[in-house]
Amino acid sequence: MSSSTIQPAKVTRVEPGSIAAELGFEVGDAIVSINGERPRDLIDFNFLCADEELVIEVVDGAGRSHRLELEKDFDEPLGLEFETALFDGLIQCNNRCPFCFIDQQPPGKRRSLYFKDDDYRLSFLYGSYLTLTNLTEREWERIERLRLSPLYVSVHATEAAVRSRLLKNDRAGQILDQLAWFRDRRLQIHAQVVLCPGINDGVHLERTIRDLASFYNPEGAKRQAVDFDARAAGLQARSWAIADSANVAGHGIAIADPDSESDPIHNSINATGNVTDPSLAPAPETQDQDRGLAETVEGDFEPPFDGQLEGEFDGEFEDDLDEEFDEEFEGEFDESDPAPPTVTSVAIVPVGLTRFRPSEDELIPVTPAKAREVIDQVEALQAEFRQTLGSPFVWLADEWFLIGDRPLPPLEAYGDFPQIDNGVGSIRLFVDRFEAALDACSVTRVTPDRHLTWVVGNTVENAFAPLAHRLSQIPGLTVTLAPLRSRYWGQEMTVTGLLTGSDLIEQLGDRDLGDGLLLPALMLKQGELCFLDDTTVAQVAARLNTRIWIASDANDAIAHCTAPDGLNHPDA
Repeated sequence: MSSSTIQPAKVTRVEPGSIAAELGFEVGDAIVSINGERPRDLIDFNFLCADEELVIEVVDGAGRSHRLELEKDFDEPLGLEFETALFDGLIQCNNRCPFCFIDQQPPGKRRSLYFKDDDYRLSFLYGSYLTLTNLTEREWERIERLRLSPLYVSVHATEAAVRSRLLKNDRAGQILDQLAWFRDRRLQIHAQVVLCPGINDGVHLERTIRDLASFYNPEGAKRQAVDFDARAAGLQARSWAIADSANVAGHGIAIADPDSESDPIHNSINATGNVTDPSLAPAPETQDQDRGLAETVEGDFEPPFDGQLEGEFDGEFEDDLDEEFDEEFEGEFDESDPAPPTVTSVAIVPVGLTRFRPSEDELIPVTPAKAREVIDQVEALQAEFRQTLGSPFVWLADEWFLIGDRPLPPLEAYGDFPQIDNGVGSIRLFVDRFEAALDACSVTRVTPDRHLTWVVGNTVENAFAPLAHRLSQIPGLTVTLAPLRSRYWGQEMTVTGLLTGSDLIEQLGDRDLGDGLLLPALMLKQGELCFLDDTTVAQVAARLNTRIWIASDANDAIAHCTAPDGLNHPDA
């Protein structure tokens, strides 16, 4: 990546009481360099800022240059949040997957919905899935030198011909060699398979899962649980402690608060085609990454400084940075230790299709019968792997059970939720937390009487109907579940996050909505009251002549249902 493509890192928030606040940083300022080096992304930024002595070149909102010198504790964060995680632009996808949800959207919507990211840095920082097909030798070297692990990889199939057919890219067939590259360097990945009936299912799916399982080392997994992550703590503190030092404001790239709603679908659409449905589900305490997807880098293509600083630095930064990492981690890893699992988990998700997809895409939707077939196939492999690997290793997205009309597995079946933001265990976790929150609810009566309509995708109707029923057992409260399919997308079965404002307007107009609507926040763009079709919450409220409350998690939903009128202000 040429240094001339690197743009200054524009500040969107300064943490009160932080070092940056004491230095006088303001929103709109932009960091040009740190100790003479131009960071190309948050990984570089956090590494550079870990030093005790810093010289920072800054351009303020008025275009004036400043030079700041400071001393601080090692690894102490500055307290800044940025407009984007990538200061040199997004690495875009070069595949033509027929199931890509980006290509299954109508034209004319907001620009960020059409970005196809395939960027390993977003994968490392936020769990975005990538295919590994577009990495240059220099990027592979950077992954190794900086030990950027784990990454999240869209595998889909391990047979070269099948994967190349799915990705429409001859380079896609190199996946097993690429996984061996990770294994040889003791780097790790989480994998996903978007299952397309008739293409990568059946014997192809079993081949893929078994190939991936061959990269799982049970002894290494046991050792890793004790101390492998601890040995890499220095790197984690320097290049991954984003929660303390950087957040991409307004673009869905924040590290998820464990008690906040995690939104893998709606802040953007995942280019790999998987569509998950946590509804109001929060991420578990073990998960600290929000999935940064296609819309996460909105604004990357509008450089705030128009290249005015090109050529001011010599462009040798990356080589210098790599040397520093080499020195810091030389001898950190004992080759005699059992190797950690290369592939640590696999998620199987059903392909998501819309009426806007190309007619020649070869794809067919997942039927209830196919869902039950896949459930039986994968559960048999899970049982085998529990015996041979000590882990289920492969997990099914909750949507399989909803489509196949099978009960969701119990909470303990999901382990430490390694693929929660891929829709694996998110609904089960939400249901259990919702029930626990209801058990703890002290409200004995809602006064005055209240009737709310809870809107969800029809895939979760059976899972959420008991929750609406339990809420309605509170005297004075009636909660009516409104499971909808998306006519906008042309789907018979729809996850909650894909419902649009037009779906609500068309399908709720003739219903008794009571006192208003309860909407899961994942229907909306993060930080904005806007649906995927660009309809606003205010427009929906006006068209339906009703009030709307937005719920971000189970506690929020229960509060909207039970709080006194004077404390329960609608969002529209």
